[in-house]
Order: sequence, then C-alpha cells, then structure tokens
Amino acid sequence: MTEAPTAPAFTTRRASGCPFDPPPTTSRLREEGPLARVSLWNGSTAWLVTRHSDQVAVLRDPRISADNRRPGYPSISAAGEATRAHNRTFLTMDEPEHAAQRRRFTGDFTVKRMQAMRPRIERIVTELLDAMEEAGPPADLVTGFALPLPSLVICELLGVPYEDHGFFQRASAVIVDTRSTPGDALTASQELTDYLSALVAAKAREPGDDLLSRMATQQYATGQSTLDECAKQARLLLVAGHETTANMIALGTCALLRNPDQLAAVRDGGPERVAGAVEELLRYLTITHMGRRRTATEDIEIGGQLVRAGDAVICAADLANRDPEVFGDPDRLDVDRQARGHLAFGSGPHQCLGQNLARAELQLAYPTLLRRFPGLRLARPLDEIPFRDDMAVYGVHELPVAW
Repeated sequence: MTEAPTAPAFTTRRASGCPFDPPPTTSRLREEGPLARVSLWNGSTAWLVTRHSDQVAVLRDPRISADNRRPGYPSISAAGEATRAHNRTFLTMDEPEHAAQRRRFTGDFTVKRMQAMRPRIERIVTELLDAMEEAGPPADLVTGFALPLPSLVICELLGVPYEDHGFFQRASAVIVDTRSTPGDALTASQELTDYLSALVAAKAREPGDDLLSRMATQQYATGQSTLDECAKQARLLLVAGHETTANMIALGTCALLRNPDQLAAVRDGGPERVAGAVEELLRYLTITHMGRRRTATEDIEIGGQLVRAGDAVICAADLANRDPEVFGDPDRLDVDRQARGHLAFGSGPHQCLGQNLARAELQLAYPTLLRRFPGLRLARPLDEIPFRDDMAVYGVHELPVAW
C-alpha cells in the first residue's frame, strides 16, 4: 500500500541572499496549484491558499471563520496556541460580533482623521531625523527612527504615555516572537493587558481627548464592555499600531537602498508618486508573512479543491502579492506600478483597520528620510542584517546605516 505523501512544512524561511522574496518552498507551491496541503508546527495540517483571486474570495466568504477559539484553528506557534483565548479581539471574531466591535473604532482611523494628523506626524518625523543627524552616523534606523515614529503616533492617538514605550515594546516583542515559550507569551500578554486596564480605568475617572478615553467613557463606563475587554482591544491597537509600521519603514528603506533607481524615484517624487511607491512596497514586502489564519465552517470549494468543514485555511498574502496573473513581473520592485490591488492589508470585513494611519506614516517617512540623508547607505553587508524570519511581523531587528 502506497503511503500518502507528507505535506510540506509551512515555513517563513527565506532563501539565502533573497530576504525580500517569499520563501522558495511556498513559492513553488503556488506554481503547482491554487491550494496546497501544508504541515504546521504542531503536526496538524492546513490548506495554503496561494493565489490572489482565491484569497479575496476566501477572506470575503462568511463560511470561513476568523474565530481563533474554533477546533483546528491554525495558530502560528506554541505561544500563539497558548494565548489565543487570552488574545481574543475583534480581529478574531466573526459577524455580526466582529462588525459591532470594530465599528467602535472606525471613526478614529478614517482617511479624514488621518489627514488631520499628518502635520503632527510630519513634526515627529522631523524631530527624530534631527536627533539622528545630531548624533551622527552610524545609526540603527530601527531604534533611531523606524520604531519610535509609529510608537509616538499610536501613543498620542490612544492616549498611552510614550515614556512607557520601553515596557510595551519589550512585551510586544515577546508576543509576536514565534519562538517565545507559552509561559513567556502569556506573561507578556497579561502584563500588557493589566497595564492598559489600569490606563482605561484612570481615563474613566479623568478622560482626555484620546481613543482610550472614549473607550473608557463610551464602552466601559456604560457597561457595553468590561475593563478586560477594553484592555484587550487597546492591546491589539497598540501592538499592531507600532510593530507593523516600524518594520515597513525599516524593511522598505533596506529594499530601496538595494534598488537605487527606485530610491531616487521615492526621494524625488511628488505626493502621488510617493503614495504609489508605498503601495508597491507594501505589495513587494508583505510583512504579514504568517498568512491570515482561518477555519472552514462548512464544506466549500476553493480553487477547484473541496475544503471540508473544520479544515484549517491559511491565506498567504506574500504569495498573492507576487501572483503573476495580477502583477506583471511580480518579483521586481517597481514604485511606479499600480499596485493598489495588493493584499498587504487583507480583504473583506477584516481588512486592516489602521491602514490609513500606516499609509500616512509611510508616505511621510520614506521621502523625508531619503531627502534628509541623500547619501544614506547600509553600514553592513546585506547578509549580515538580522531579518525577522521567526517573528509574526517580518522586517529587520536592526538596520545599521551611515550617510
């Protein structure tokens, strides 16, 4: 009797010398077909959805659940499995609960609201670059610019004291590290939740003009949400609000430094060209490299393949964003490409709430940095840069630069 072939392991390991491209193992799976069975860290299996059109359909299908409490949900690691009940937010809820919870925050992340924040973001960018220039080269772009910029912005928006950034950045790093032990991840998650619970409670007594104050007075004080529920939603916004954009700033800068003609286009381009370049960098890099995790609630056909109720599903956005049926010459960085159809922010009802904020930060960060330091260069060979293969959000741990 012939044994069934073993499903290849889902991996985020990049090929040597190709840190900006998806892992070659999963790229080959896309070439072989729209769906592939892959094995996960705990020996379970999931359907890997590789193509753009199928991912859009899956992410919009109500028969595909985002609820991480369901049996068979494909957690990204042992730490993720241990904390999934503790980490329940609107991100891992289905309709109508998801829409009801998410709607409470949409007004804080509209295009209009983000446009109003741009002058403040611009001032923060300038102040950080002033400090970098004064300190002189070499510098770590992550600690000097990429990480403090979105941290300062999300702190102001939420009403979190920035002087506590050392604490919440360390806790966040443990939470998003797939190598964290379940105990360490639970401890970090609980410490951050406790910290935000205390903040929400304080703002219920003395509210200010910030998102946590509105959460405290409109949700907690009215009984719509418990203090713990408010804190967990706040934790999601705080962690996602600085981890993702920080890594896009640093990784995008690294990619541009390796593509001088594309860097020049961003440095010298007007607002429209820069906005387009940001979309292309989001497509090309796709830092959400663990895929969007789901579970089928009914039998469903995806890309011609029958997926049974209870099966785990992973939508690999990094593969969708390199789909040649959607993006011509997809492995080439082209900042003048019309890349608006990318799935870096997902699709459907769970599309990233903070995408307007991320765009505003990136559209200001890249050109201002490159114009301030026209001689910006890597201070270390590319193969010595520590990339974040094992983190839930891809990027670099540090980016030494000089000018």
